[in-house]
Amino acid sequence: METEGTTQTFKTKTREKEIAVIESNAPTLPKTRVECPKCGHYEAFWVLRQTRAADEPETRIYRCTECGHSWREY
Repeated sequence: METEGTTQTFKTKTREKEIAVIESNAPTLPKTRVECPKCGHYEAFWVLRQTRAADEPETRIYRCTECGHSWREY
């Protein structure tokens, strides 16, 4: 590892795989008030994903905080 100011460079072997590390105190997804089509609960986590071409709007994906059902809104 080389340190230059605030930038850190890590050198690894080419055959090593990347591993995502998630800390236990990582922030949770944002929540919103929306009705779950499966159980009728009114709170869900949400994320935005670009699921189609870049010139089209993002897709909002919801996950119910009560039953875990996932659905999307285009």
